[in-house]
Amino acid sequence: MTPALVAGLEEDFMQCNISVRLVDYLNPTDQLDLLTLLDMYARDEMGGGDPLSEEVKSRLCRDLADHPGAMSLIASVDHHPVGLLNAFLGYSTFKARPLMNVHDIAVHPDFRGRGVGQTLLKALEEYAIAMNCCKLTLEVLSGNRVAQKSYERFGFEQYALNEATGQALFMQKWL
Repeated sequence: MTPALVAGLEEDFMQCNISVRLVDYLNPTDQLDLLTLLDMYARDEMGGGDPLSEEVKSRLCRDLADHPGAMSLIASVDHHPVGLLNAFLGYSTFKARPLMNVHDIAVHPDFRGRGVGQTLLKALEEYAIAMNCCKLTLEVLSGNRVAQKSYERFGFEQYALNEATGQALFMQKWL
């Protein structure tokens, strides 16, 4: 999918004209917008509360440009960046097709509840369909009910093969 196709996805929602663009990791303006929005998210309670380190800021965009399957979207209102979505292409062995995993989604506090997150998810869905993905996946903190409600409104649901085996849990081990 071309950046023009993603950039053409605009929505007038609750008197908020939102445009979305595919990030070019090597473009200085996109780099600044991505790092500013991601740092805002990192400093938020739901992002861990700590700013991005200077070391991370210095190499993140180059690393993302070199990472196959990395993609990011920036939502803007009146040409001001207000939202970010970072995602990575994965693969479903059960469907033998790619999948798209949302790694970060962040909306500036002044624009929450105005459709920015939903617009970013819609743009990602269009991108994933164009990539022949079978599904979108994401993780969310159990205490982040606002985000959970937003994802549920978009159609996400907790993953379970059947009731007897229970719901999937996201786990990690730092290396």
